[in-house]
Amino acid sequence: MAELIDVHHRGVARVIGTWRVGDALVDPGPERSLDTLLEALGGEQPSALLLTHIHLDHAGGSGALVRRFPDLPVYVHERGAPHLVDPSKLLASASRLYDDMDELWGEVVPVPDENIRPLSGGEVVEGLRVAYTPGHASHHVAYFDEEAGEAFVGDVAAVRISPGYPVPPTPPPDIDLDAWSESLDLVASWNPRRLCLTHYGAVDEPEPHIESVREELTRLAERARRLPRDEFLAALEEEIDDRAAPGDAEVYRLAVPPIHIWLGLERYWEKRGVLER
Repeated sequence: MAELIDVHHRGVARVIGTWRVGDALVDPGPERSLDTLLEALGGEQPSALLLTHIHLDHAGGSGALVRRFPDLPVYVHERGAPHLVDPSKLLASASRLYDDMDELWGEVVPVPDENIRPLSGGEVVEGLRVAYTPGHASHHVAYFDEEAGEAFVGDVAAVRISPGYPVPPTPPPDIDLDAWSESLDLVASWNPRRLCLTHYGAVDEPEPHIESVREELTRLAERARRLPRDEFLAALEEEIDDRAAPGDAEVYRLAVPPIHIWLGLERYWEKRGVLER
């Protein structure tokens, strides 16, 4: 069974978790939290990094880990690979969302090209099946441990801090609702025993969770299509306060900032020319 390491992003528990699967790591988190991760590893080199996607909360520490362990292989979808080797465009995009880049993520170190192991989906790496699962990001993959029945799903299965309340993260620039739904179908087709989320922890009832993610994604998307920004954000903030377990609301806001949900969905509808407001 995989082990979850809480990297205590910004000193807060249950915001970002790294999964240790055998000797490999799924999504190391940002460089800012790397000391916490290395302490949990006892300073030992992992056998590989398996990235679900290259967003900084999942993969920002990859280059710094390779700098520490120069022969560490990094598996990533082929569309995301160039942005690990040269993160300038990734950083420019993230800077449009975050004012406090260094405080949030720390140093983003390029990954040498020779460490990159590009994926397209269909491979088996470190004993795990790889599937291409776009929707949240066009370069997203998920990993499945058939023997253990564990699916490592990055952001495809949403953020879930409190049981029963998933919030799909929809940051710009490349949210695709149809692709996301198909990716949820693919994960469900594995019949996993549990879903292993980066934000946060294990879901032991995958089927109802996946359907709940699908429903929440549709509901938030339709609301973004109809409502102006301020009304959308006010409604979402109220929902987080009402539906999160006591003490969890601010953890949600760190893991999935409400403004990012709005910005990604607004861009999605604008590209399709179907905004109602």
